[in-house]
Amino acid sequence: MDRWLTSLNRALATPLSLRTRLLALALLAPLALAAFAPLWTLEMVAPQYPKGLTLDIYPYTVEGDIQEVNTLNHYIGMARIDRAALSDLDWLPFALGVAALLLLRVAAIGDLRALVDLVALYTYFGLFSFARFAYTLYVFGHNLAPDAPFTVEPFTPVVFGTGQVANFTITSLPSTGALALSAIGIALVGMLLATAASALRGTRLAPAA
Repeated sequence: MDRWLTSLNRALATPLSLRTRLLALALLAPLALAAFAPLWTLEMVAPQYPKGLTLDIYPYTVEGDIQEVNTLNHYIGMARIDRAALSDLDWLPFALGVAALLLLRVAAIGDLRALVDLVALYTYFGLFSFARFAYTLYVFGHNLAPDAPFTVEPFTPVVFGTGQVANFTITSLPSTGALALSAIGIALVGMLLATAASALRGTRLAPAA
């Protein structure tokens, strides 16, 4: 057991290559893009709206046909879409800032342990963000006012892909910001696997303490 822990600690202390450090710095560019680009886009098409209604969700706000969507929401008893209702967005800029600091830490400290920390926290950030987004949509579709002009069965708006709600076809897809964040995640996993494989080879070749 002690020998295994010693090998693990030795592997985690493996320095990152200069190429990996530079890539970590380069990933700051798509991270900055994600801070200002739309993360998710929802498009709603119906016979009375052949051109569709669009909502673009940014890390700090929501833009698009908000007034028209809120008018429709009123008729079925759904809560208004406004900044107060989307308070979950408040923590996203902070999370992106933390990710930027961790990327700088990887480039500066430059060992496998720092990269493992970053990948673990980044994965948690991604899964938590998507889960909260799905939960928020669920709440919007299930907390319907009973005295609304039109009665609609509680529903969950489409989180990913295309679905039907009444006479509306709703398409919900990741936008520029989410694609940039996904590309960062893929790059980080690739960096981790490549560095870990190199570290494990070095550990096997190194003499036991």
